Amino acid sequence: MPVSSILASPTSQMIQAYLNNPRLSNIKNIVFIIFVYKLLSFLNTTFLVHGPNRTYREVKAYLAALAFRCAKMVPSIKNKLETELGKAAKDIEDKVAPQDDNFPRYTTLPKHGFSEELMNKELARYSELPHTRWEEGRVSGAVYHHNKVLSDLSARAYRTFSSANPLHPEVFPGVRKMEAEVCAMVSALFHAGPDAGAVMTSGGTESILMSCKTHREWGKAVKGITKPEIVAPVTIHAAFDKAADYFGMKLIHVPIDPVTMQADMNAVRKAINKNTVLLAGSAINYPHGVMDDIVGMGKLAKKHNIGLHVDCCLGSFMVAFAEKAGYKLPAFDFRVPGVTAISCDTHKYGFAPKGSSIIMYHSKALRRFQYFKKGDWPGGIYASPSIAGSRPGALIAGCWASMMHIGEEGYIKEAKHIIGAQIKVRKAIEAMPSLYVYGNPMTSVVAFNSKKYNIYDISDQMSKRGWHLSALQNPPGVHFTSTIPSADASDEFITDLQEVMADFEAGKITESGSTAGMYGMAATVPSSVVAEVAGAFIDALYKP
Repeated sequence: MPVSSILASPTSQMIQAYLNNPRLSNIKNIVFIIFVYKLLSFLNTTFLVHGPNRTYREVKAYLAALAFRCAKMVPSIKNKLETELGKAAKDIEDKVAPQDDNFPRYTTLPKHGFSEELMNKELARYSELPHTRWEEGRVSGAVYHHNKVLSDLSARAYRTFSSANPLHPEVFPGVRKMEAEVCAMVSALFHAGPDAGAVMTSGGTESILMSCKTHREWGKAVKGITKPEIVAPVTIHAAFDKAADYFGMKLIHVPIDPVTMQADMNAVRKAINKNTVLLAGSAINYPHGVMDDIVGMGKLAKKHNIGLHVDCCLGSFMVAFAEKAGYKLPAFDFRVPGVTAISCDTHKYGFAPKGSSIIMYHSKALRRFQYFKKGDWPGGIYASPSIAGSRPGALIAGCWASMMHIGEEGYIKEAKHIIGAQIKVRKAIEAMPSLYVYGNPMTSVVAFNSKKYNIYDISDQMSKRGWHLSALQNPPGVHFTSTIPSADASDEFITDLQEVMADFEAGKITESGSTAGMYGMAATVPSSVVAEVAGAFIDALYKP
């Protein structure tokens, strides 16, 4: 049949008449207007929150990533990329999981169980694998005390309650009581009111995840928000990104002031909208040891009737005891109107065994949004307070024992020691002409960069002297975290840093190290490539 006949058929004429219907045209116009409105709203919000410079950088990065994804479809480029990523993965594996023919690899169960004597030998051999000298205080963070008495006490508590599981409070009432007491004691440190509620978690990440989930559920139940958003500075802990990814939330990162390194409050204000359920700030933040304007955030949270989470995971007991140790801090805890949740890691400056943190809420009613309840499960009525079902009661006992053993006087003493060491290190860095400190670090972390040299090269030179510093990016830097071990070694750190800088000034150091290469690469390739390399690192962790 000729094409003209088809076009002239009654069916096509009916379709054409339908498409030309004025009502359908109106609908199409409305859909187009909505699309344009949403696009302009998105661009306007992005521009207002991020400003022209950051918006330009983000659009440029997006277009570069898009171009990179398209380029990867070209077989030759795809093969080249896979080859290079394979080399990077092999290099990472060789460093993270080096193979030693003289060290046995156990990938299947032994036919006969090891004797106690052999087991002790193997445990000792694993503990003596080459590692950074954290015992001497040469690690930034990671290990927060080296008190043998406290470690032995925690081990005894662990041994006593090694079978305990708080999922069964009727079987292990002692652990239930310990957890409740730890939650009460930590809540008191942060000036929680009588109606406050708290839960113990496995660490800071879980505490943050639980707070985001709680505020998501609160926003849905109380305000009818189905597309929940979080507003937080770019320096907020990556656990908030993980929470947004896990729980289907949108995290709006606002910029920081380039001088103070605090959240840009004007950007925070502009980012709040009808879908916002939570603001988040740090006391102190991980990159720079700076405290955000929690009072200002509290006012915004009150004004818009939304939550405010204060991340004290790193600040921990140092921010809680700073005032009693003689150091003045801005208001940051539950005394600030508008604060609805605080996370605090007891396994950091509470000096508890690894695997304990507290998430606190200003009310028990808000805490209930964190719980998971299942009333009709065939296995019985099920309820749990956090992500885990079964939890290690031994870690709860270790945390309780640590806090009870150290006591208020002990924590004040250590706060003086740890914060005092940070101030000493900061002053020493500021006295070195080629270095400068980021912002106004408050308690235990000091971050710095160089006006003249590549900061990653400086970090690599310190690594050669046995120091393990934390590398930062966007902007580049490294930070020193004061703990009991590193505070004890702070004079050695200052001396080594002074000598390294003197070598740079004298022209004795010209080569770039591995850290400079890695972060230099990260700054020039799309984030998806960096993510692939990060994935290779995680893969390497699981090679026996």
